Amino acid sequence: MPVFQPLPSTCSFSCFPSRASQIGRAPISIPPEVSLQLIEPLAPKHKHKARRIEAGPTVEVEGPLGKRKRLVPGICLKIGQLIVRNLGKLALQLPPFVRVEHDTTTRKATVRIQDADERHQREMWGTTRAYLQNHVFGVSEGHTAILRLVGVGYRATIEKTATTVSPEYPGQEFVSLKVGYSHPIELGVPLGVKAGTPQPTRILLEGCDKEVVMQFAAKIRAWRVPEPYKGKGIFVNGETIKLKAKKIK
Repeated sequence: MPVFQPLPSTCSFSCFPSRASQIGRAPISIPPEVSLQLIEPLAPKHKHKARRIEAGPTVEVEGPLGKRKRLVPGICLKIGQLIVRNLGKLALQLPPFVRVEHDTTTRKATVRIQDADERHQREMWGTTRAYLQNHVFGVSEGHTAILRLVGVGYRATIEKTATTVSPEYPGQEFVSLKVGYSHPIELGVPLGVKAGTPQPTRILLEGCDKEVVMQFAAKIRAWRVPEPYKGKGIFVNGETIKLKAKKIK
């Protein structure tokens, strides 16, 4: 028998009470031009068959900048793994333990959960509220991303056609990058995103869905990640980098 018994890795108790999510309990202001609709899930036809993913209610958001559709699984630890997009409507499928209370008089929406003591529900509380807030802001004002190309000869243009990639949908535009390679880099603009170049070294991305806009910005940035010695690269939304001292032998 060992003299000293190993301590357990986790404690089964805590002296601090569970706190409500500061982000999740904050109400969401609905602008007058935005409509929010709650749709309850349909009852399954065969009750004896267990469903793989239990669906919760769906929140549809519509605004002046258009609509989009987005379905999110309810029991996934990471929201956004299952996404169905449809040009024209934006909808967020909630987990089964999350409810949205919409007050039409004050135009406020509040996110609630069933059990605040359960860790998984507290995690999804703030995440669901953040997704819903991004959707409301996206259909009313829109999300933007500004990319700066820093480097000698770095340029970007928007082209109607491309030679290295094929279009994914009719009328797709392409971002052409000249960032130090022997050939231009051509990237297709995702559906629902508008790309422009107000300057040769600036790229402006606009869209309703924040995740799609920022994901495309990250895809562009991956071709020239900012390096810390000369400060060259593609910077997104005021991104900065601390320069390192040059290695002198």
